[in-house]
Amino acid sequence: MNSMDVTVRFAETDALGHVNNTSYFIYMEDARLHLLKELGWNAAHQNWSFVLVSTKCDFINQAYFDQILRIDTSIEKVGTKSFQLSHNISCAQTGTIIAKGHAVIAFYNKEAKLSEPIPEDLKNKLLKNMNA
Repeated sequence: MNSMDVTVRFAETDALGHVNNTSYFIYMEDARLHLLKELGWNAAHQNWSFVLVSTKCDFINQAYFDQILRIDTSIEKVGTKSFQLSHNISCAQTGTIIAKGHAVIAFYNKEAKLSEPIPEDLKNKLLKNMNA
């Protein structure tokens, strides 16, 4: 499992005073990038390219401005061309579950504009860290 903390900014809240639903998808994107960087990817890495195929989020409890949220990201499944992540978003201070999300990410060939098999080095890293 890969963890990161984020402090809720005022701009991420809505008129009701809680975190806007769209902000959770940004938090999950940040968590995905954090995980990929831990696996060795960076923006200059020309051999790894990804597209988000599917994402969802279940909102369990509310979060508010200046609250510290912990996003725990786990690799749930590794396929031939894609992998699935789960995100558990909780209050860092209390552990209260705020939201649960899922994402499917496909390895992508930018020139051909098609998904393609995950390279063996990346696939091995994903499998090694699956449900860890």
